[in-house]
Amino acid sequence: MSELQSLSQLQQTVEPLLNVQEVQFWLDKAVAWGQADSPDTQKDTCLHLGRLRDFLQQLLSHISNMGSTTETMKRLPFLGQLLGRLCWNPYVTAGDTNRGLLLQCLWGLYSEHPSTAVERKANQWIQKVLCQLATEEDSAAAQALMKCTGVPAEQYHLKVLRKMVEKLQDNIGKSCICPNKINQRCPCDNVLVASEVCVPLVTCPEVSPLIGALLQRPVTCVREALSEDFLDAVSSAYSSQGLSLEEPAIVSLWYHSLSSLEEAVLTLLESVTNTRSTPQELQQQVAQSLLPKACAQHCSIFLVTNDIFRSILKEAEGNKSVKSVIQTFTRCFLRELARLQYQTSVPLKAFFPQSPQSLLVPLLTLPSEMPREAWRNHLTWLSGSLQRLTEEEEEEEEGDRDGRNTGLKGHCIIFEAWFLLVQCAHWVQVALQLLVPSEPKDCHPLLWLVTFYHHPTNRWHHRASQLVRASQAWDHLRTVFLVSAHPLPTDHLQSLVTLLSPQPQQPSLAPLLTISLLAHFAVFCQLPLSGSTEILQKVVHQTGLVDEAAHALSLLDLRLNEGSCLSDDTVHLRIKGLQNTITHMLPAC
Repeated sequence: MSELQSLSQLQQTVEPLLNVQEVQFWLDKAVAWGQADSPDTQKDTCLHLGRLRDFLQQLLSHISNMGSTTETMKRLPFLGQLLGRLCWNPYVTAGDTNRGLLLQCLWGLYSEHPSTAVERKANQWIQKVLCQLATEEDSAAAQALMKCTGVPAEQYHLKVLRKMVEKLQDNIGKSCICPNKINQRCPCDNVLVASEVCVPLVTCPEVSPLIGALLQRPVTCVREALSEDFLDAVSSAYSSQGLSLEEPAIVSLWYHSLSSLEEAVLTLLESVTNTRSTPQELQQQVAQSLLPKACAQHCSIFLVTNDIFRSILKEAEGNKSVKSVIQTFTRCFLRELARLQYQTSVPLKAFFPQSPQSLLVPLLTLPSEMPREAWRNHLTWLSGSLQRLTEEEEEEEEGDRDGRNTGLKGHCIIFEAWFLLVQCAHWVQVALQLLVPSEPKDCHPLLWLVTFYHHPTNRWHHRASQLVRASQAWDHLRTVFLVSAHPLPTDHLQSLVTLLSPQPQQPSLAPLLTISLLAHFAVFCQLPLSGSTEILQKVVHQTGLVDEAAHALSLLDLRLNEGSCLSDDTVHLRIKGLQNTITHMLPAC
């Protein structure tokens, strides 16, 4: 194309904002600078950098006023060639100002939602240019710069990358202008552009601040969005430890990416259920996972996390490790939520929409938040409320057999009630403690609650039979620990062992139920420590439930330290003494 033809075409397509001769001048310069690498060319480039800066500023304003990339390319057909040649010239990009203007021109051409082949092709080219400009150490531009100016290629690329990050952060930090026209540009458009530019760079440490800024930017505009490719890349890099993020950025990643949140929850479950952690170690692991804090800050994160726990618990109803994780997580979550109570207006029922609302506050209330003399009445009310729910379920099941209804609603309600009780197992611990000094006439509500916690359904268990066996275990324990004279009543001890052993044609009682009762009697009874130790040692030795006994004592010790149980210095000393006995019975690792 001749110079006359070029000027003619430019005259027809370029807006009055730009001088036609100026555009042709810089296009010719870009071509000339790229075709020769000589001292004269270098000198000419340096002499024109000031004028080039002014031209790029005008060009950027022109691009910003266009409604779309298609419109811009139609009016400036040589724009891609011009920007491409300038971007590959190391003497042009070596300066912060011109490099920043070039990058902003490229971002201005990036289409948030490409609707034409021109825009799709432009997006691909822009991504390639930005990626190569920031990361390719063997590019011709970098080699030329290193050769002629003595600047190492790695230093050049880091400088370009840092400038990109700085400019992108400035762009995404601009306030939304709420454009009146659909095709009018808005600063929020830069969010998607920046996120897509980051995709190939997520493992570069220099890009971490930009990734954090993108993840934490408040959503204020319908046009603001993060690229799915960006979220997938960040999630993958973070999970493989190829990317380091600050705590707020991690929380924001979980907020934006469902797959990343699910992976975090499942990873936590896997890590803590495959190890023999004490309750204290488990609490430390869960708290350090950052999930409880994230759930307290974002109700949506809690709902997803809780739903994962719900699904796993349905499949592993009697799994002690799963229940322990859920209880520990809920305790940490409630602690974090209490810290934010003056900063959030989200009601509790929003976090637990599926739970029976009448039970929500009574169960989520911590024992330490209530006078100790009110604990028994509180537990009696909870037990009665849960019994009524189970009776309604059984009536629905009976109606189902008669063809009156499906009974599905009852199953759902009773499971949700039990799930909430599992989450708030601090009240089960209080019930176990109060069973130690209880009289037979007072123990039924507490025993029913503890039995329901361990045997919630009639699907594979027989709740009435389980309650009878739990009452027998309590009666034997009460007899054994209330007898101060020796020798010990061996018949009651043997009955305890029998209850803990599988019996033909009888539903087995959950070992942890009886072991928990045994641990509480050993700690809170009036016998000397030596007497309690002897009883505990005999039962545990004959049943082989050493791990269960150690877990029950550690859990009780944790609850005492949190104020969920009545305690004093003597109680702590008894727990330590009993733990020492159990430790000697544990097999060597």
